[in-house]
Amino acid sequence: MSALPTRLQHLADSLQELELDAMLVTDEINVRYLSGFTGDSSSLVVTSAETTILSDGRYSAQIAQQCNGIATRIRNSRQVSRDLIGEVVRECGAKRVGVEADHMTLAEFRFLDDGCEEIELVATGGVVEKLRMIKDEAEITATRTAVEIAQRVFQELVPTFTSEHTEIEVAHEMEHRLRGLGAEGCSFPPIVAAGPGGALPHYQPKNVPFANHKSLLIDWGAKFEGYASDLTRTLHQHDVGDKFKRAYEGVLEAQLAAIELIKPGMPVREIDAAARAALQRHGILEAFSHGLGHGTGLQIHEMPRMSPISDEILASGMIITVEPGVYYDGDFGIRIEDDVLVTDSGHEVLSSLPKGLDDCRFIL
Repeated sequence: MSALPTRLQHLADSLQELELDAMLVTDEINVRYLSGFTGDSSSLVVTSAETTILSDGRYSAQIAQQCNGIATRIRNSRQVSRDLIGEVVRECGAKRVGVEADHMTLAEFRFLDDGCEEIELVATGGVVEKLRMIKDEAEITATRTAVEIAQRVFQELVPTFTSEHTEIEVAHEMEHRLRGLGAEGCSFPPIVAAGPGGALPHYQPKNVPFANHKSLLIDWGAKFEGYASDLTRTLHQHDVGDKFKRAYEGVLEAQLAAIELIKPGMPVREIDAAARAALQRHGILEAFSHGLGHGTGLQIHEMPRMSPISDEILASGMIITVEPGVYYDGDFGIRIEDDVLVTDSGHEVLSSLPKGLDDCRFIL
């Protein structure tokens, strides 16, 4: 049975608490999550009684196929979306309508407001995103497959590396292989960073050969049925040096310490603190420059955010990354990342690639 009616009901149930008569959903990802529609230029009006999808004639057939059970309104060629939104909202009798302020510019808000006379538009933030934090079985299954595809590509590709391979070449090859195994593509542009490139957390691969570099950081993921995986491994050659080896052991200890604490009811702030404490014990905390992780789903970065300032509490059904890292400018970077499902009794690490220091060697 489709989970879509349940998702829509959860949103409808939240309207009273938000003191809203209706919710206007305009973000494409949120529209997809709630309705199953994979096109663009469309929105939803959700009330306690009904959900209506608003679009244009290009998508009539697609909506009929993907949005069974949802009322449909198609604007004509003389209407702008604002006019149709105002028409539908007035017909349902809504006076206070929530809008997704996080996904709307001030100009868009004003334009919409001008066309919705006698309707109060109320700015909201993260309403649907909070619902998306808890994954249902179909979402978990899709994520498992995305992880499996990503892992298989890594396992097949790493043994083929030579000194002539370049970062950009490997990034392109990863996407090719992911698609060949059934993925829609990469869940984000792969990071393939040799040596000092790894010290930049969001490095963009270049035409840099692996030769003469002792370490190689690879951050990649697959997208399957819309759902993302996100993994990182940092490889090294046998003579990488003691500084790298000590830092690697510290990052690995930090990641394992954080994963051990994952369970329902756990504040993400405490999990982040456990990782930082491990890095501190190894004397490398100052080289950690970002949060511990994030949720994944239809987008690569979703709630909850794993950081020292987050107020989120873990709940069963969340899928999060755990990715401590240290970065030494001009030298190397180390990051280890896995995808973890919060279960009723604790957690399950969805990714299974080896990550010990000796497991992550590569030979050119």
